[in-house]
Amino acid sequence: MKKMLKSGISFVLTAVLLFTLAACGSSDAASGKTKDGKRTIKIGYLPITHAVPLYIEKEQEKYKDFNLELVKFGSWPELADALNTGKIDGASMLVTLAMKAKEQGIDLKAVALGHRDGNVLVVGKDIDSVKDLKGKRFAIPHKFSTHNILLYQMLKQNGLKYDDITPVEMPPAEMPAALSEGRIAGYVVAEPFGAASVAIDKGKVLFQDKDVWKNSIDCALVLRGEFIEKEKSIAEKFVDYYVKAGETAELKDKAMREMSSKYMKVDPKVLDLSLQWIGYDDLKIHEKDYNDLTKSLVEMKLLENPPSYKDFVDSSLIDKANP
Repeated sequence: MKKMLKSGISFVLTAVLLFTLAACGSSDAASGKTKDGKRTIKIGYLPITHAVPLYIEKEQEKYKDFNLELVKFGSWPELADALNTGKIDGASMLVTLAMKAKEQGIDLKAVALGHRDGNVLVVGKDIDSVKDLKGKRFAIPHKFSTHNILLYQMLKQNGLKYDDITPVEMPPAEMPAALSEGRIAGYVVAEPFGAASVAIDKGKVLFQDKDVWKNSIDCALVLRGEFIEKEKSIAEKFVDYYVKAGETAELKDKAMREMSSKYMKVDPKVLDLSLQWIGYDDLKIHEKDYNDLTKSLVEMKLLENPPSYKDFVDSSLIDKANP
């Protein structure tokens, strides 16, 4: 019995030691320090036009105080999990997913928008009005998304209830094919997937987001609170470069397209159309726009207690950015 007890204690001590060593290793990795002594900021993204300012910032690489590593993800849940568990310092992501994480106690701060406008409600060629969608399947990327709210608002404004259609969560890349094959009657999603159907005449724009919900907030640049607190100076410089990258993105010129093409593979015709709908100027998150978003989330019963603007949005970084 004593031998078994001693063996058990030895096992526990060994396990604790291994856990401690692993934790130390994780801490070193999380610190993001490289051989040159600079802090490496890890930012997650999905390959969409809504994250273009990140691509531009990475490609310009004029910063001297830190290194920037962009981490590509294949889905919003995967990206959100990495951010919530501290595997990355921030992300260009659906702001609503970040709000849900904040509501659940994860310390996140939204510091800037990813873009303005650029969400279109695309339908099949046989759909002539919102009423034609009754009883049909309509795709969204995630129920906790501005796209879902846009769908809700469009239906409401045109005399239909949300239950009059069948919302379907679907990976963005699958939506154009699903529409072309008749598996869905329409979809609303981040660009360039809306333009993908319209450019090849397999779909048409029923509404642009600004026609349904002016100044809607979709993707945002979100940072972990502990990163901002511990690395305030670096966070300020990172956001400063991000704002400048947004100004470059807004030019929508050849250089901008070439830089962006390294992070997302888009047919030039599709990208041309997509860029007509989207903007990268004024990336500050305004309180009224944010409050409109929270009201919709509560109305749709997606969030019971959304974080307030004061608790979730940190405008101090973008306010210090040089124009």
